[in-house]
Amino acid sequence: MKTIGFVGLGSMGLPMAINLGKAGFAVTGFDLRAEARGALQAAGGEAAGSLAEAFSGRDAVVLMVVNAGQAEDILFGQAALAQLAPGGIAILMATCPPAAVAALAARVEAAGHMLVDAPVSGGVVGAEAGSLTIMAAARRPVFDAVKPVLDAMGSKVVFMGEEPGQGATAKAVNQLLCGAHLAIAAEALSLAEKLGVDTQAMLDIVSGSAASSWMLRDRGARMLEREPRVTSAVDIFVKDLGIVLEAGRDAKAALPMAALAHQLFLSVSGRGLGAHDDSQVIAAYRALQGRDAT
Repeated sequence: MKTIGFVGLGSMGLPMAINLGKAGFAVTGFDLRAEARGALQAAGGEAAGSLAEAFSGRDAVVLMVVNAGQAEDILFGQAALAQLAPGGIAILMATCPPAAVAALAARVEAAGHMLVDAPVSGGVVGAEAGSLTIMAAARRPVFDAVKPVLDAMGSKVVFMGEEPGQGATAKAVNQLLCGAHLAIAAEALSLAEKLGVDTQAMLDIVSGSAASSWMLRDRGARMLEREPRVTSAVDIFVKDLGIVLEAGRDAKAALPMAALAHQLFLSVSGRGLGAHDDSQVIAAYRALQGRDAT
């Protein structure tokens, strides 16, 4: 497996594609934004002018897109899957509902290809460092075939099973914790603000104490900035926590913390901040406390 197409050169997708190139794969990437295609080309990759070009004759294609609907449209609505090399593999790395992934995998297999369900965790930091955690599900020979590709993007590649959707299920559990950790970190820092505590000093304390979490250490400083760089948008967590709640509903599992976190992100999105960095969930607390939420 040498030639890789890559669709979705966003804040995570671009460094992932670049890392594939560094690992020796021939990477051809496509994104609707010309600047993203140019950035890949500047880093040594090949910029595709269309989806068909990104897929054409490739051994595998990575889909780092927004959701399952977008992946389905690319593969079937725009018929890009038909451009893959015979036996070529589609690697879906977006966060999607497990049932949607299973249905998409069945369609891909019926078309003569295979799909690897491989969502990631680790954010922009992990994407840039090549240290993502990748939760992969596919038939074992297919997983083995794409393992070197996954290893180029992640430091922890976990085989979740042979049924598509098992990777997506693991990602849902992961996102429950990420969303809840992020919301509670925002609650703590908003309390410090409200009480007049030095927020930088407070962040230093909690980041290095038993109260710490990865999400706090990664997002805490940006919660205190007026206009932080966007590494993952509020609306991403609106989507992801919606997937978590859907999984819980299907399993008849009560998820009160996930539901509350989802409402907080939703309230911030409803204020017109959906495209802002997800650290700005703190705006929900500022609004509840009668302070400037923006």
